Amino acid sequence: MNKSIPITLLTGYLGSGKTTLLNHLLTNQEGYKIAVIVNDIGEVNIDASLIEKGGIVSGKEESLVPLQNGCICCTLKTDLIEQLNEIIDTKKFDYIIIEASGICEPIPIAQTITAMEDAYLEYKMPKLCYLDSIVSVVDAKRLSDEFASGQDLLNDHIEEEDITNLIIQQIEFCDTIILNKIDEVTKEELSLVKNVLRTLQPSADIIDTNYAKVDYKDILATKKFSFEKAITSAGWYQELEGEKEHHHHEHEHEEGEVEEYGINTFVYYTREPLDRKKFYEYIEKPWPRKIIRAKGITYFTDDKNMSYMFEQAGTLKDLVESGPWLATESPKVIEEVLENNPDIKKDWDPFYGDKMTKIVFIGQGIDKNKITKELDELR
Repeated sequence: MNKSIPITLLTGYLGSGKTTLLNHLLTNQEGYKIAVIVNDIGEVNIDASLIEKGGIVSGKEESLVPLQNGCICCTLKTDLIEQLNEIIDTKKFDYIIIEASGICEPIPIAQTITAMEDAYLEYKMPKLCYLDSIVSVVDAKRLSDEFASGQDLLNDHIEEEDITNLIIQQIEFCDTIILNKIDEVTKEELSLVKNVLRTLQPSADIIDTNYAKVDYKDILATKKFSFEKAITSAGWYQELEGEKEHHHHEHEHEEGEVEEYGINTFVYYTREPLDRKKFYEYIEKPWPRKIIRAKGITYFTDDKNMSYMFEQAGTLKDLVESGPWLATESPKVIEEVLENNPDIKKDWDPFYGDKMTKIVFIGQGIDKNKITKELDELR
């Protein structure tokens, strides 16, 4: 029987040090036979060229698989599945590393790989591969400049909101954070950056490094990845769920750190619907840079049956329908759902049912009272 091959997904924004980390792993991996899938946007696969020049794979096509002119989180999903199957079929490798493009969102890639795992099980086939871990490489200096000093992320004309949103998603959805280039920030800046990371992603391991030099044992064959854990480990999610232990910890965390670093979180909550026009006007206005992340659910006076998911990262804001409220269903359906879902039942209101506005804010020295007052005025 073929042994199931572990996969490590490397994410991180452009210039964070992913390729440096990959080169380091390939020269310090104690006997693993590693196949590498490199995804780079553009006609020339720069990262693949760098790895080949580094002499790690000596330009051998069978161990380096470039995926070009697209992103494996969207247009190249099919290519990714085909390439993984081809690598597995060669029986030459016992490990696969995927280096995602700096502008890839990690969740769709993870979904693609876990869907492959599920397909194997559905057809009662041996599981040929599995997602072992998702590693996010974070540039300490860039994060410090963006979320601490309030400086512009880049000096060119690339859309800042896209960058900010991607960096935050890559931090939120991972199980290991490689905090790279720590020598480029002061001790205070490093503490603040770690506070930001821990607030956005309370569960991931954080490894400090320069030149992406880490022990391969912290990256390879860790068995850290769990889709359910990864999707629910982001700071905003834990706040939305209102976990008692987390709130207790966060309270202590705020009291101990806020005075020095000012990183805090809070949840805006109301059962009443908001005015759609006022809400749109509110989110279209520029928000203070101090608000790093906001995410939650809401509904409006002109359509009280539909719930909406609101999301903000940096200057990017998005509002999408997320389906009708349970309260719109028949009494029989409601009763069945509440009976089988104690968490929903616990939050059920006799008048509003499950309808609510609940938005988590994460930021640096954000004014809770001001935001609460502004949102109260949108009702």
